[in-house]
Amino acid sequence: MLAQRYRALGISDEVRRFVFQVEDGLAARFREMDAIAESNQLKVLHAMQENRVSDIHFAATSGYGYNDLGRDTLEKVYASVFHTEAALVRPQIISGTHALTVTLSGILRPGDEILSPAGKLYDTLEGVIGLTGNKGSLMEYGITYRQVDWMENGTMDFEGIKEAIRGNTKILAIQRSKGYDWRPTMNIPQIKTLIAFAKAIKPDLVCMVDNCYGEFTQNLEPSDVGADLVVGSLIKNPGGGLAPVGGYVAGREDLIELVAARLTAPGLGREVGPTLGVIQPMFQGLFLAPNVVSGAVKGAIFAAAVFERLGYEVTPSSREERNDIVQALNMGSEAAVVAFCKGIQAAAPVDSFVDPVPWDMPGYDAKVIMAAGAFVQGSSIELSADAPIKPPYTVYFQGGLTWYHSKFGVVRALQALVDAGIVSKEQLTAKQQ
Repeated sequence: MLAQRYRALGISDEVRRFVFQVEDGLAARFREMDAIAESNQLKVLHAMQENRVSDIHFAATSGYGYNDLGRDTLEKVYASVFHTEAALVRPQIISGTHALTVTLSGILRPGDEILSPAGKLYDTLEGVIGLTGNKGSLMEYGITYRQVDWMENGTMDFEGIKEAIRGNTKILAIQRSKGYDWRPTMNIPQIKTLIAFAKAIKPDLVCMVDNCYGEFTQNLEPSDVGADLVVGSLIKNPGGGLAPVGGYVAGREDLIELVAARLTAPGLGREVGPTLGVIQPMFQGLFLAPNVVSGAVKGAIFAAAVFERLGYEVTPSSREERNDIVQALNMGSEAAVVAFCKGIQAAAPVDSFVDPVPWDMPGYDAKVIMAAGAFVQGSSIELSADAPIKPPYTVYFQGGLTWYHSKFGVVRALQALVDAGIVSKEQLTAKQQ
């Protein structure tokens, strides 16, 4: 029956047999992911129980949103999950970039400097900072930015970081995930070491971690190892695929107050902000998130295993520790990138008939192809893939609300490469062990 289902969805027997053999070799890795998911599920459950979540908290508010019990309780739950003093969790935050912008704008003042200690930040933040000349950027307000790149051996340049921290360095901006870089995602021990190192030099430095794509991939979060703030999007990991919009900032209470004053207005802060009927899926999505993230991580491991078996360069490998849901695959050519993304799109439950093409996307320095058929527009916890069209033609694969859908996305992408003549059926047969 299963073979028939795959054939009905256009998957050849050669592809199916190849990927199933790859999957058979991943049982031990998947057990590791299951253990992490169980630990995180218990953590979220405990946070909801200790904050006495009730169905009264699912009621909608409008207008100013005064006395929104659901909003206030959800923020307490997030603070409990991330082990922080406070949290700001709002549907008015539309993306991870928006959450980071509000955070930076709330804390920084003219003359302050942002330091990125691990290379350039995600592409869309270049406009926020002012590196691309966008109107309204932080640079227009007299805020400066510098970065210390990774060393050639793939380690952080601690001597360079020490020299870069100056009197006006206010925020150490740590991007956990790789973005459009060919580097490992930062793990929790690395983040802990970096924060301790930086604070030994300048104790009042605000250490902010862009936690997008990383939540619930490990037992600990950056806030457990010294981060003053962790920032993310609810249409990525912590929304569990159910939150229709939103972002969060969790950390020190004094810093959360500053961020809230920027999100709403000085003097209003966290006291206002209606939840507009989306509070229940925000709660429920958080509850489901550990399991959803685990399925996405398994899909990333599976993608790495399939394509490294075929000789492609991948990072991380199928054997390495996972610290986010993103899998980078060097496809070697524009044609291979496009075929891969067409396969991901064809695997979607929504807009599977759409043909993705490279286009000039705002905020990026090259054409970008994006494949996503999501229930929530732009939801990166749902199955998706995207790639800048430039050498070495790296595609970034992530998501899948279930392990089985993430798995099928990889299978369909491989089938698209076979159909395009980029991978042959003979290669699949030869690579079977």
